[in-house]
Amino acid sequence: MHDNSHAEILVVDDDAMSRRVLAQLLSAAGYNCRVCKDGSEALDAIQDRPPSVLLLDFDMPGPNGAEVLRRLRSDKDPTVAQIPAIMLTAHGSQQSEVSCLQAGADDFVTKPVNSAVLRARIETQLRLRSMRRQLERQNDELEKWRRDLERDLAAARLTQQSLIPQKPLLLPGWQIATCYRPVIQVGGDIYGWLRMKDGRLLFWIADGTGHGAAAALLTTLAKLLFHHGSMDHDSPASLMEAVDTDFRSIFGARSFMTAMCVALDLATGQGQVVGAGHPPLLLVRRDGTTKSITSVAPPLGMIKRTAFTETPIALEPGDAFLLYTDGLFRWTKDERHRVTPEQLEKILDHSAPSAEALLKRIVTETAPANSANTAPDDMAAVAVRRKDGQ
Repeated sequence: MHDNSHAEILVVDDDAMSRRVLAQLLSAAGYNCRVCKDGSEALDAIQDRPPSVLLLDFDMPGPNGAEVLRRLRSDKDPTVAQIPAIMLTAHGSQQSEVSCLQAGADDFVTKPVNSAVLRARIETQLRLRSMRRQLERQNDELEKWRRDLERDLAAARLTQQSLIPQKPLLLPGWQIATCYRPVIQVGGDIYGWLRMKDGRLLFWIADGTGHGAAAALLTTLAKLLFHHGSMDHDSPASLMEAVDTDFRSIFGARSFMTAMCVALDLATGQGQVVGAGHPPLLLVRRDGTTKSITSVAPPLGMIKRTAFTETPIALEPGDAFLLYTDGLFRWTKDERHRVTPEQLEKILDHSAPSAEALLKRIVTETAPANSANTAPDDMAAVAVRRKDGQ
């Protein structure tokens, strides 16, 4: 039984004897009780102070019970429109019961009123009202949580946008194209480039675990670690080792991140590739031949004292390489299978006139913009091409 001390029942009945009997019955049961003699008086009383439950006679002169309910249910104030209403009817027929429910009643009780039945029906409506209010509070809290989350994600997105290069890198004799598509506002993928101590340019890409604000924090850390490491290390292997050591010292083995970098001599086209649990680097020659260079080491942060191996590459004029995250392995257009690194290698277009055209072809084939499927993972890619005749 609910605490009735704060529940107020408004009884509306044109019969004075009925009003008196119902008021005594309800007061004895512990409810606060108000009475009205007709529908017009009830409508004014409800606007003045909405009751917990409305006990409404069906047959009344003036606006009858059905008309009173219709007006209440159409009220703009939800406190008024959603008042639980129990209709009192002298007719025990199914038609009168249907009429009560069609008018907007939550329940009905036939006259003469059975005290136990009436109390049970009122308790049910009070319980439902309490549950509805609790649900509304929970919905309000959920909505506030959603707004807070969206605000946090928006802030994380701005932070991440400031970390990911927004302008294309312009290098004499070289073309660079990039693509970044997070699943939600922010993602766990990041890439960048920086000048090493010996003058080479280091292209790097990383993929942290998870999505959302937590993943965005990992990408922030990744950029800091790569840039910090480049100040003290002049080889991609020692740089990756430093990033791994710092990452593991922060997270232990609780988080990990795949990464790959290419140290490129812009004058000669010579480069060294280092990968850590990352999808293979893809190399496409001007003559149409392709090559993939896999990651030898496991992901960063996974085990202690990982040895990093450098794999040499040489880019002649017209050659290009592709760094990317595993979000590129999403469903293909026919939706029957996922792209593999081997299939991606076949998509590489050696005749593409620019890095932009090369990357656009790959993204169009693997992740069409009009695909009905939502991307299952963040996706980032960097294409670097040595211009013809350079």
